[in-house]
Amino acid sequence: MVARYVGRFAPSPTGPLHAGSLVAALASWLDARAHGGQWLVRIEDVDTPRCAPGMDRIILQQLAACGLHPDAPPVWQSQRTGLYQQALDQLVARGLAYPCACSRKDIEAALNRLGQARTRHGELVYPGTCRTGLHGNLGRAWRLRTDMFKKNRPLAPVEYDKFATNVVANNLIHWADRRLGAQQQDVQAQVGDFVLKRFDGCFAYQLAVVVDDAAQGVTDVVRGEDLADNTARQILLQQALGLPTPRYLHTPLVLGANGEKLSKQNGAQPLDASDPLAALNRAAGVLGLPARPGSAAEAFVAWVADWRRRYEPAQ
Repeated sequence: MVARYVGRFAPSPTGPLHAGSLVAALASWLDARAHGGQWLVRIEDVDTPRCAPGMDRIILQQLAACGLHPDAPPVWQSQRTGLYQQALDQLVARGLAYPCACSRKDIEAALNRLGQARTRHGELVYPGTCRTGLHGNLGRAWRLRTDMFKKNRPLAPVEYDKFATNVVANNLIHWADRRLGAQQQDVQAQVGDFVLKRFDGCFAYQLAVVVDDAAQGVTDVVRGEDLADNTARQILLQQALGLPTPRYLHTPLVLGANGEKLSKQNGAQPLDASDPLAALNRAAGVLGLPARPGSAAEAFVAWVADWRRRYEPAQ
């Protein structure tokens, strides 16, 4: 058991929870209970144009119907933008973030001139066009300078290895995932200078989640495997801001009929919480846990024990 454990579930209120969402919620809840820790819920509504009015309330009702109650009142990212601006200001002051006026078309043209094709599932790897000054007349976004992260170049008074073993060397980030094992990513080569604040004034997910996890004392992040690719960027930001790095555990995904991650875009239906145990049993099956009869409360007791055996509590 760890001396202190704080986990969280952080849904975006762009639609109701679906089967895949419940898998992530249940996994994070079970990991917190297996550690005797605290489980938080954070509504990630920082991307306000995509959020549906009242959806946060529906999500909280769905969680409650399944017996998943947070141990503290939920927080909303839309109420925390001052914290994100403070973090961005810190990075700008230290020369680690800069304004960018490039459109997607500009980025694609720059990559074509460099003879670079799209990588990372079709994403555009930003080539650093505006690092030395704005190029273009569009509104400004803000990006992190990934070329500043070099071996033996101190970034900030970082609490190294407070929660996990992570190494930043020559832009290559190494970390250990509790389910997926050893991971690594060259952020500069595979992602490029990524956005911290968008043209429209919305703070990007990467910055908001790092600031919030630190502010809430999150020690363990349990989330879907589709988000594993974000981890290296978040570790860079944590170290740039002098923040501790949580442990990570990325869970299996629920797939849609097309073989891709289940989502609203590929026909995910809203979670039916009229039979909570049935929904929870399906989610547990994705996590490799056996279906349980009886009540949801009885199933939770059994699944916490199952979880301890399957995912030995982190030290």
